[in-house]
Amino acid sequence: MISPLLANLFLHYAFDEWMRRNHPHIPFERYADDIIVHCKSERQAEWIKSVIEKRLLECKLELHPEKTQIVYCKDDYRRGNYVNEKFDFLGYTFRPRGAKARHKKRFFVGFNPALSNKATKSMGDTIRGWEIHLMSDKSIEDISRIINSVVRGWINYYGQYYRSALYPTFNQLNKALRKWAMRKYKRLRGRKRNTALWLRRIARRDRGLFAHWKFSAGPLAGRQEPCDGRLSCTDL
Repeated sequence: MISPLLANLFLHYAFDEWMRRNHPHIPFERYADDIIVHCKSERQAEWIKSVIEKRLLECKLELHPEKTQIVYCKDDYRRGNYVNEKFDFLGYTFRPRGAKARHKKRFFVGFNPALSNKATKSMGDTIRGWEIHLMSDKSIEDISRIINSVVRGWINYYGQYYRSALYPTFNQLNKALRKWAMRKYKRLRGRKRNTALWLRRIARRDRGLFAHWKFSAGPLAGRQEPCDGRLSCTDL
């Protein structure tokens, strides 16, 4: 099995430099063996696909039969229909999405990226793998030190576009913290609502304790509710 580094070096000469020499007018991006080629029409896309396929065969390589596809970048200016109108690249799904023009009150449809379902599943698997609910020997500050660097990395990378797509992951983290609290503290066992109140009180006192608490999907969102007499009142 060839290493990713050697594969990257090989494709640099087999594809990148070949494209720049032979088709300098056609822009592209490549990361490892994932490549996007930008075309002005379906006809051009079909043509360059056949040319690339021929080039790769010369290098003892082949296009992936399922992943290789022509995608129509549908937006307010391209309003036709096509069988493929979205694709995944580097953890993002690019597809038609509603957007608001900067410094204007005009809304439009753009072909924009947001967190992909595959990346969401991967982050969910990571959260489950931490088994936060079993960290009864840890304080809430200990847990924040364990997970914050990873969560901050998710926010910095995936939060560049449509940060709201991260909210289900934030909610999963908050749910894991509630399970941890109910397992650690006897007064909270079986009391989901009171546990949520307790976490919100901590979040209001130290909003930066967890990286995702700085955003509206954290435990700060909500409205005023009555609370248990044994616990401090807080806003939901």
